[in-house]
Amino acid sequence: MGIPFDDDVVLIQHGKEPGEPSVITVNCPDNAGLGCDLSRIILEFGLTIARADFSTDGRWCYIVLWVVPHESSVRVDWESLKSRLLSVCPSCLFSYYFNQHANGTSPPPLYLLKFWCLDQKGSLHDVTKVLCELELSIQRVKVMPAPDGRVLDLFFITDEMELLETKERRDDVCKHLMAVLGKNFITCEVQLAGPEYERLQGFYSLPPAVAEELFSCELSNKGTCILQDLNPNISTVKKATIKVDNSLSPAHTLLQVQCIDQKCLLYDIMRTSKDCDIRIAYGRLSSSVKGFRNMDLFIRQTDGRKIVDPESQIALCSRLKEEMLHPLRVIIVNRGPDTELLVANPVELSGKGRPRVFYDVTFALKTLGICIFSAEVLRHSTSDRQWEVYRFLLDETREFHLGSSRARSQIVNKVRRTLMGW
Repeated sequence: MGIPFDDDVVLIQHGKEPGEPSVITVNCPDNAGLGCDLSRIILEFGLTIARADFSTDGRWCYIVLWVVPHESSVRVDWESLKSRLLSVCPSCLFSYYFNQHANGTSPPPLYLLKFWCLDQKGSLHDVTKVLCELELSIQRVKVMPAPDGRVLDLFFITDEMELLETKERRDDVCKHLMAVLGKNFITCEVQLAGPEYERLQGFYSLPPAVAEELFSCELSNKGTCILQDLNPNISTVKKATIKVDNSLSPAHTLLQVQCIDQKCLLYDIMRTSKDCDIRIAYGRLSSSVKGFRNMDLFIRQTDGRKIVDPESQIALCSRLKEEMLHPLRVIIVNRGPDTELLVANPVELSGKGRPRVFYDVTFALKTLGICIFSAEVLRHSTSDRQWEVYRFLLDETREFHLGSSRARSQIVNKVRRTLMGW
């Protein structure tokens, strides 16, 4: 196989008819965790992976992904998406020149976006949508309302285009915010993060009772998540099956996976495989059939051996089931006299969080007509992993009396369904 030029490393072919998926083909040297990185980038652009087919010999990989916009209103900058995908492909000189932090040589600069605006229902989601469209990744958020009806928003962001050092790019961000906020916009500035970030970063300790409720997920031997019903309208939603077969391949263990469909399914499987040091030689993700997905994975350990130890097989299957069935945690708790929505997702070992969580949660709350009094994003450590925790202090409305268990269940269900893509 010849070495392709950069133009051939990532190819994007659009569907011939409206509604048909676009096909993304990646042909480059292999790299540990590449499938996870590609999946995350695609999700960041508001796309869902409808099908997937990928293979590698350990040195070179060939990946085909069929993608569709998750929402009809999503506007995809395909050239920018191609550039982002190229930036994580090991073969590209472009990757080293344009995005060196993708190879871990240096972290991207962190910027503080600080702006004042008048409080308005749903405005936090509108701002988040603009930042996503501008390819600005949200690392931390602090929303602080003032007594006079104004709100101070602090967004700690990184720029995937690496242009925030220029005045033109910073001014463009402020212009977009001014356009979306309209008469509610007051002031805006973008600068390198300084002491403000030092005070706001770090880890947050949840009260023990809240942490136990948020992070517990008990899986039965049949692969059923019995703590929370992810979709109460479907009785089978909680089930996932994984069959392990070592007889079909002399060099690889075959995992046959069936699970309820959700928009980040491939990412969750790739993320888990990456964190567990599992190498995938070949994989195929089928299209959704009656709300379920099937996936075949030929895998082996980092030492090149098959997974034959029964305890290792059970541990891997249990971890995959948990990540497929229960990749996010969503609860509502009392915070003194106030009501707080907590959403948590595991952080990759690389330190990267799940894409578009803040976007989805603010969208769900805006759809329900619920005002967000304050919001912040923090990190929390448990015994075995690190979590990203989103905290939203909610305002009472006529439609939702937050002391009502029915209203709380409706909010949790709407947020969870939005995050899962249902």
